Amino acid sequence: MPSAPALDQALLGEVTAAVRAAGDRLRERYVPQARAVTGDEIVAAIHANDDAVLDVLKTPLTAARPGAGWADDELAGGALPPGEWWVTDPAEGNINHVHGMPDWAVTATLVRDNAPVLTVVHLPLTGDDYTAVAGGGAWLNGVPLRVSAKTELGAALTGTGQARPGEDADTFRRVGSSVARMLADGLVVRVSVPATLQLIHVAAGRMDAFWQFSDVRSGLVAGALLVAEAGGEVTDVRGAPWSLASPDFLAAAPGIHGAAVAALSTIT
Repeated sequence: MPSAPALDQALLGEVTAAVRAAGDRLRERYVPQARAVTGDEIVAAIHANDDAVLDVLKTPLTAARPGAGWADDELAGGALPPGEWWVTDPAEGNINHVHGMPDWAVTATLVRDNAPVLTVVHLPLTGDDYTAVAGGGAWLNGVPLRVSAKTELGAALTGTGQARPGEDADTFRRVGSSVARMLADGLVVRVSVPATLQLIHVAAGRMDAFWQFSDVRSGLVAGALLVAEAGGEVTDVRGAPWSLASPDFLAAAPGIHGAAVAALSTIT
């Protein structure tokens, strides 16, 4: 019987096709200007994108792994029950999409016993596919990815962002304090959404670290696997191994990971 990694590798083509099809649908809905003005209009546009794309993604993935669960809430966090689960986002960076910005994607990640084992991140506007299978490396359109070789935090381009609307005041305070600390210790800090689109840059060595005070699964699992398979360190901000139960997240190039932990672990 083939091993789990071999079966996952064989599944990658089906997942990629499903994510690309969903991306085609989302691209058809994109216009390079804002589509909404009021808060209610923005929320409605976001939900309309999800509704238009979800079935295009869910139907083939459910058929590919009939026994896998489906994690429906894109803003939910924490550990999942044992077994296999699809953690997807039919419009990762939906807020950017409805504002006419290009930073959005479609993602699908297979999580097995709370560990991401396969992921596809598709960028519909460029056609790029970021893919990884646990133990098989991370890839961009078939070309292997490798994290940054930097060893000085003072030379590092790092990033963070808001995971969900309406975070509590303490989380906002920690985000602000961490940005101030990394502005002082690093070179440049990017603050943007969504998390996945920063994490693909970490996996590709374009950025050196990304952190977030959040446990939102759909924004972290794809990037966590890509960064780990590209040779990066994926932990919480105190340097402990990251899991879906972790309250926060850090992905970094090995050469600056320790310094990033030293800076971020002071933010309480």
